[in-house]
Amino acid sequence: MAVSWEESVEHSINTIYLLFSAYLVFVMQLGFAMLCAGSVRAKNAMNIMLTNVVDAVVGSLSYYLFGFAFAFGQSNPFIGTDFFALKDIPNSTYQYSFFLYQWAFAIAVAGITSGSIAERTQFSAYLVFSFFLSGFVYPVVVHWLWSSNGWLSASSSLLLFGSGAIDFAGSGVVHLVGGVAGLWGSFIEGPRVGRFDVFGKALPMRGHNATLVVLGTFLLWFGWFGFNPGSFDKILVAYQSTTDQGNWTAVGRTAVTTMLAGSTAGIVTLFCRRLLVGHWDALDVCNGVLGGFVAITSGCSVVEPWAAVVCGFFAALVLIGLNILALKLQFDDPLEATQLHGGCGAWGLIFTGLFANEEFVIQAYDSGKSGIARPYGLLMGGGWGLFGAQLIELLVIVGWVSVTMGPLFYILHKLGLLRISADEEIAGLDISSHGGYAYAQSEENRPRYTDYLRMQEEQSMTK
Repeated sequence: MAVSWEESVEHSINTIYLLFSAYLVFVMQLGFAMLCAGSVRAKNAMNIMLTNVVDAVVGSLSYYLFGFAFAFGQSNPFIGTDFFALKDIPNSTYQYSFFLYQWAFAIAVAGITSGSIAERTQFSAYLVFSFFLSGFVYPVVVHWLWSSNGWLSASSSLLLFGSGAIDFAGSGVVHLVGGVAGLWGSFIEGPRVGRFDVFGKALPMRGHNATLVVLGTFLLWFGWFGFNPGSFDKILVAYQSTTDQGNWTAVGRTAVTTMLAGSTAGIVTLFCRRLLVGHWDALDVCNGVLGGFVAITSGCSVVEPWAAVVCGFFAALVLIGLNILALKLQFDDPLEATQLHGGCGAWGLIFTGLFANEEFVIQAYDSGKSGIARPYGLLMGGGWGLFGAQLIELLVIVGWVSVTMGPLFYILHKLGLLRISADEEIAGLDISSHGGYAYAQSEENRPRYTDYLRMQEEQSMTK
């Protein structure tokens, strides 16, 4: 049957919208690269930038070959078994633009985990875990939550607790997955050399370039406007229950809630850290902003703007509290990725179960149809159904990532493929693994390559 001119225009506009959103999400890779580079010491800057590139290129191939099939194949509620290497794509359900958008999400997950194990990890380990995480671990979670037949999905016919879990753009699917994977990697590797003294007290080990951190934060902020609003997939969808609203309305509201949550978290972090450390810290504020974005990502499309302020306020407290706990436990995550993406991602799932608006839930998941009833936020009078589904999502993601990524990191550790030697770490990964420096430094301030070779010779003579 021929497609009408009107339908062709509608499909074209929706495709352009989704592709533009995919490009925005991909810009987040640049944001991650700048944030990571600025957050590590100068002697490891080239290494961390290279790992961000590797996350993208390796993740691209693994998601093309296996990941998309596991995520959106239609066979069963647990894992997909078709569309490998994009076989039978495009079809009536999925187009190339949809694959590209989902690919941009997949490579972001590995970038989160890379930050947790920065400055002490063998480069080969990045290749292994990035391929496994983006090609298998993450896509399975995507299938549960975002596939039309996933067992946890709010879009399937199964509807756990009559609701399904609402994780609109991925506080759990993306950020909690990346955060838990980073938790296991960082825990198994242990802290960086010199991060804690013999008494367990944390020693300062700040990143070398605040400019890059701020630049990366704003790039991520920019990309988040594709991450959250873009998750509607289509913008030309009119709501039956109104005469003048459609997805274009919800897209705008989602951008607003995203902005408010990040901004609120940033300002709360600014003043709280001022009270704790006695000065205004730009780097802490940047992480606070990102924590707010992570938290709102789950419920961005289904909450009122005022609720987004509440979300950001508590996201900042969650991040600050987990950072304090991490230091007490001698847990070393150079990018605070576990605390930020894992902790704030978990809070985002709970927040959605508390504050989701009934009308907005129906708009996001039933295109605003009249006569539809769905569970919504517990504190909004919607009962326990949605809140229960959110808790189930949180628990199963933590469990799934733990039983997959935990053993992988442990095996790499036992095979001697995970962590670099202490000498290499002290010299810096740029010298020991990449043959040079990210910056042209003056001779008096630059650790010399000959110094590294001398350390290696002395070490071999003592064996």
